Amino acid sequence: MSISPVKRLVLETMWLLDKPAKAAEISKDTRLSFPTIMMHIIGLARMEYVEQREKGFYVITEKGKKMLGFPEITKEKASEILSYLPLEKSFHFYVDIGKPLNIHAASLQDFCDKILKIDMDSMEFHINRGDFEAWFMDLGDIELARKMLLLKEQKIFGENLRQKLYEIVKNRYEELTKIRKNESVS
Repeated sequence: MSISPVKRLVLETMWLLDKPAKAAEISKDTRLSFPTIMMHIIGLARMEYVEQREKGFYVITEKGKKMLGFPEITKEKASEILSYLPLEKSFHFYVDIGKPLNIHAASLQDFCDKILKIDMDSMEFHINRGDFEAWFMDLGDIELARKMLLLKEQKIFGENLRQKLYEIVKNRYEELTKIRKNESVS
């Protein structure tokens, strides 16, 4: 079953927000009217792609994520994505081609810590080139790579970019950590 491009946009926006969100926030991020967003949220809820967690706050469901084409993450896959990498597979920060900062991130957690301190020119350089997206794909995290693509398309710059990037990576790190811990208990 497929969904309309507008429903897909609403679903992707909710997925990118990665937290319970009000329709007004989704409306702002998609640049679509509030009534349009509500109509599509209601339709997506009927299809069980989104759910209302508390009054007025909506989240994407696992079924919704599958609709967007994301594979389910197992304990093993989460452990693989979160693992510490050798220097040659680490993310190396640059401010421009041929201008390395001599700073690297050897894991998703390390990356999350470094983006709070890294030079803004470096972050904009890498997001615009798709470097973050490519590195996350190399880690095996299709979902995080796709979030970087959508973040790049939003054309956010400066501290807004840093904050949004940090939130996305931190939330994903926490989600993968929970998957690794919860599944190892069962």
